[in-house]
Amino acid sequence: MEPMEGLFPDGDILFLAQTAMPGRDDYERVVALIRHDPDFIDALLNDERVLQRLIADEQAPVRVTPRLFFTALLMRARKDLQAGLYTMEHRQHQNVAIFDAQQAAQLLADRAVRNYLAEMLASFTRVQSVSRRTQVRKGVWHRQRFSDLDIDSLIRYGNAVGKERRFDIYKRIADVCLFLAGMFPEYVEAQARYPFSHFRRSLEDYEREGRAFYGLAAGHQGAQDPQLTAALATLAENFTLAEKPLTFVSDRYLHLRKHTLFDL
Repeated sequence: MEPMEGLFPDGDILFLAQTAMPGRDDYERVVALIRHDPDFIDALLNDERVLQRLIADEQAPVRVTPRLFFTALLMRARKDLQAGLYTMEHRQHQNVAIFDAQQAAQLLADRAVRNYLAEMLASFTRVQSVSRRTQVRKGVWHRQRFSDLDIDSLIRYGNAVGKERRFDIYKRIADVCLFLAGMFPEYVEAQARYPFSHFRRSLEDYEREGRAFYGLAAGHQGAQDPQLTAALATLAENFTLAEKPLTFVSDRYLHLRKHTLFDL
């Protein structure tokens, strides 16, 4: 993960400038001026024209980095949540109104958390699997494949490596829990109902494990970036609340398009 305060590549900033400040003939100068100005970039990200272009243009996710795409959606979610009273929870085949929109917006006001969520969502546009030789018993080794979207696979992977190497694994397990619970709650419920599903976890199971693994990641010796550690601890403490902006983004801005963005 890039530094929590890391900004965007010049191509992203050029996209923002051309969209929010049309008709100029000095975009190269503009990019140079605002490249390291997070407040100015936030102002561009909040511009209505940027959101409309990102949503209307199906090629937008390839014109900009996924991180910028999701940062813009999360910032708009914060604005819309601030103007609302409640969020919707998908529980047991029902949509339930919960009056926590202001708390969800406040969570997104934390730049470290918002940056983390944007980077997390971006990471799920490129799901990977790795293979590793693991020792079954003395003298016997098997090659196993681990998918970074499969919690059970990641847990096995974590058990196969030393404790000092588990930070990224703990973090990824928690990310999978939050991603599925927030962006695909209907998928979680469907899989939990299907008797032969390999992923028979309820939404509550994902929430419990997500909280636990964010806590493990925040307390791990590998959590050396203070802003990252703070974001992980915040998500461990507010896991269910963190689902809300993700579900809001999914329902309000992406709809069925999320199935083309994420290879689930």
